[in-house]
Amino acid sequence: MYRRHSETVILILAMVGAFLLMWILNGTHFVQIDNFQSMAFQLPELGLLSLAMMVTMLTGGINLSIIASANLSGIITAMILTYYMNPEAGGGVSWGVIVLAICAGLLVSALIGLLNGFLVATVDISPILATLGTMILVNGLAIVLTKGYVISGLPDPVRFVGNGLVLGIPMPMIVFIACAALMALILNRTPTGVNIHMLGSNPTACFFAGVNNPAVLIKTYLLSGVYAGIAAIVMISRFNSAKADYGESYLLMTVLASVLGGTSASGGFGRVSGLVIALIILQMVSSGLNLIGVSNFLTIAIWGMIIILVMVVNYLTDQYQRRRQTT
Repeated sequence: MYRRHSETVILILAMVGAFLLMWILNGTHFVQIDNFQSMAFQLPELGLLSLAMMVTMLTGGINLSIIASANLSGIITAMILTYYMNPEAGGGVSWGVIVLAICAGLLVSALIGLLNGFLVATVDISPILATLGTMILVNGLAIVLTKGYVISGLPDPVRFVGNGLVLGIPMPMIVFIACAALMALILNRTPTGVNIHMLGSNPTACFFAGVNNPAVLIKTYLLSGVYAGIAAIVMISRFNSAKADYGESYLLMTVLASVLGGTSASGGFGRVSGLVIALIILQMVSSGLNLIGVSNFLTIAIWGMIIILVMVVNYLTDQYQRRRQTT
């Protein structure tokens, strides 16, 4: 419990430090309402994908196919919407088609999650190889369906999900907050969440405690797939289009956000609150670097450096705590 509180305090201090640093570097440009609103539009996409990554990391696994799943889900949704509804033709809004398209996209991402879960839990393939294979397969399917082109022209109600405001709050942020709260509820207040943590901490002990480990893994990757599908809805609505290669740079960022937020790379420990704070830190730093004209390629290199640094710090902290326990 002490460790959890100390890590939360460190994350909050890091968030405050990042805010002050970006404020100093950018002056009043950083603290303008428009900039905060822009960050609130950008964060949810990465946030939803990070939740999809985090839940698999809690079991000691990983899901490299979340971006590919989101893209294919978004493509299926956009194809249905543009086939049955054409905003340029002046036709009315068909809510039935919108619901059908969204459900079809979520179903696709859920099926990909089930495939990952089956490969990891039943076929006993390592998560990194199973999800890597799924990622390549799904990317190929997405390119075949779109032939490399962009599918654009979504109806207004769908675009509102990614670009609308409710009482001044961006709609994507409302979606993210609801999904983050739901994930926290699942992980902290349900038997499935307890089993996910137990499985990541000690699979053998979890098995002898009467837990069906394969079933837990399948549920975990299914949940990850569904969250990737929700991220797809936000992505295509923001861009008013779907494509096979959207969000490719997000994969590194989801791992970084999870690790920075306190999720153990070996599984068993991690909190949604820590992930949310980490996302805020990363978004502030990204926005601040963009305002001072730092290259996006250099920013990606900085994220990689941060991942290595966080892993080294976590290792040294674990070693220090073990030495204290043995003395």
